Amino acid sequence: MPNGSRILSLGHYQPARVLTNDELAEMVDTSDEWIRERVGIATRRIADTETVADMASAAAEKALAGSGLTAADIDLVVVATCSSVDRVPNVSTRVAARLGIQAPGTYDINTACSGFSYALATVDHAIRAGAARNAIVIGAEKLSDFTDWTDRATCILFGDGAGAAVVTAADTPEIGPVVWGSAPERGDAVRIEGWRPYIQQEGQAVFRWATTALAPIARQACERAGVALEEIAAFVAHQANARIIDGIAKRLGVPQALIARDIVESGNTSAASVPLALSKLVERREVPSGAPVLLFGFGGGLTYAGQVVRCP
Repeated sequence: MPNGSRILSLGHYQPARVLTNDELAEMVDTSDEWIRERVGIATRRIADTETVADMASAAAEKALAGSGLTAADIDLVVVATCSSVDRVPNVSTRVAARLGIQAPGTYDINTACSGFSYALATVDHAIRAGAARNAIVIGAEKLSDFTDWTDRATCILFGDGAGAAVVTAADTPEIGPVVWGSAPERGDAVRIEGWRPYIQQEGQAVFRWATTALAPIARQACERAGVALEEIAAFVAHQANARIIDGIAKRLGVPQALIARDIVESGNTSAASVPLALSKLVERREVPSGAPVLLFGFGGGLTYAGQVVRCP
């Protein structure tokens, strides 16, 4: 059995429709200045006809194309999402069918905004245990389906999209040990409850929790990987809110230049936000191949998960 795993390639997909702050200002009592100041978002992508499975498949196809592998090589597909409308079949099975992957293990995972880091960890564990050799890990969300476009506190935040990674077995581990957990006593702070509901959240409670409790946990991910924070080439946190990201980064001592800021153009895409931001950094060649990157997801549940990975 292999000693660990590594990311071979990444891919992402976003819908064509761009929703600007000025357009939102015509729908609710807000403004471009107000939104940028409080959450750091300028635009977000909105899916019109695309489903979660459509976006997940597109991101996965792009990642697979850059991996040097084919569909025949993949034996596990995992999708992190909290916004799929369909319960059965799961999104991962639909992705496998569309990519022509034969008889893989498939499952979806829902830990909301920390979902990609959770999914990446479970795939790493499966490969280490010998249950898989090559996998596709995807974060995909269509949060516009659950957004109340009359609520200015939440409608300014969310967007749609997907990010994916192809992961393979490696003798030298390039995906570090996961640090994960939850604060279940605060689970009501972010909610999508009932049948076809709207997203509801207690923004101030989430902000205080994220900016005060999470930096030490992110630091643990570096310690378990044996990587000093000073060695990190990029900090890719869940793109929840620019002020939250900056708050965590400041407590960690991460320089501004190393912080992923896909929040500006994509908004909060929950489980898609970490792979989406990482894929764009790699596509723009802003992180050297082999450099350590700290991934850290957090949000609904309230859950968190992070690990250090080597840039493909």
